[in-house]
Amino acid sequence: MSMYKKKMNRFATVVTIAGLVATTMSACTDKDTSTGSTESPGSTSESKEAANQTPPLTKLSYWVELFPDAAAIMKSYGEVTAWKEIEAKTGVQIEFQHPAQGQLGEQFNLMVASNKLPDVVDYGWNSYPGGAQKAIRDKKIVPLNDYLDDAPNLKALFDAHPEWRKMASTDDGNIIGFPFIREDVTQQVFLGPAIRKDWLDKLQLSSPTTIDEWHTVLKAFKEQDPNGNGKADEIPINIPAGELAFAGAFGTPNDYYQDNNTVKYGPIEPGFKNYLTTMNQWYEEGLLDKDFATTDGKMKDAKMTGNQVGATVLFLNGGIGKYMDLMAQTQPEFKIVGTTYPTLNAGEKPVFGYIDNPVTGIFTAITGSNKNVAGTVKFLDYLYSDEGKLTMNFGKEGETYTLVDGQPKYTDAVLKNPDGLPISQAFRKHIMGATSGPFVQDVRLTAQYTTKPEQQEAMKL
Repeated sequence: MSMYKKKMNRFATVVTIAGLVATTMSACTDKDTSTGSTESPGSTSESKEAANQTPPLTKLSYWVELFPDAAAIMKSYGEVTAWKEIEAKTGVQIEFQHPAQGQLGEQFNLMVASNKLPDVVDYGWNSYPGGAQKAIRDKKIVPLNDYLDDAPNLKALFDAHPEWRKMASTDDGNIIGFPFIREDVTQQVFLGPAIRKDWLDKLQLSSPTTIDEWHTVLKAFKEQDPNGNGKADEIPINIPAGELAFAGAFGTPNDYYQDNNTVKYGPIEPGFKNYLTTMNQWYEEGLLDKDFATTDGKMKDAKMTGNQVGATVLFLNGGIGKYMDLMAQTQPEFKIVGTTYPTLNAGEKPVFGYIDNPVTGIFTAITGSNKNVAGTVKFLDYLYSDEGKLTMNFGKEGETYTLVDGQPKYTDAVLKNPDGLPISQAFRKHIMGATSGPFVQDVRLTAQYTTKPEQQEAMKL
């Protein structure tokens, strides 16, 4: 999923532009709307009253990215057990529309340029030209301020956590849409550098912590045949350009960030040139994957499961957990573990780490083409109710979960999928809680999803 990052340094929170915008929620101030106004442009008490008289919602067109792991096993989120159960419980038929894989941004831009939009669009709306506030001013989306009384579940969450409302709003105070909310910090840390522990053990090497130590380990991966096939086919490290885990070691990310209340742009800082120089050295020595600029998800999967890649950057579940599950039968010695974010000097605390916001920058926004705003608000708000939250995170009782002492426990349909799917894809097949959407991610999901010792240790690191 496209996530909005928030990084931390010794002195102040350091954020990428996506994280900065996800927190402040505006790249452009709407001059036609007074700051802090709860009246949204184009919305009046009369229009709200009229909307409340609209017949109950029965159908909803829903535009949303189909995550790559999900796209490998389904054509639409309409196949997911949780969404089927939501449709059955509410009587609302959902027509999912998904952009083509790898064309999210392009197809979003084409869609919003048209005069006819789906009823709701799930997207990082601050990527709209001019930001979410401009999208509101252009009447592409309808802010939720005037409809919170029709969304008591979301309103209660915002009242209990005012910082969540702020993260879901523009600088003008307009609520962009229905957010995906992570209720616990353990759900906000899920990405970082990872390395083949079995390769380290074979070569009697320790997990690297500094850039120099990484260089030593990667050279050993290149030269000492750690995959044991007698071929020089190892790819010591596979990372995209500007990867935070390594650019951050030089004190700068590949993006905007904040340092002591000063916004800076990483690529023009001196440290970024040093980072590029180092990556060039690794590339020339054959340590960095020669296809780093073109490797997509399928290519990475093939290289990882082909026993070629020594190190990369991975998600806890869709990465470490996924590949260990995929390799468990054919190569039981396969082990990949997380590492600390690297530094330049031994013993230093990393300047950058990874933690996402509890409210991510992805919002299911009601569009200006929606003919039943109030009905849509009530439907989406249901997903924040106790029942809606349980369904989105655990699916269908008796099929994908059972209640044990009042607590939901996943069945073998999820944890030991009969189709042999990795647990990350089994979760994709049955629930939305491990993906994204307009609901609260349940901490009880995380406790049953991120279960491998390697995943738990990576989270701590």
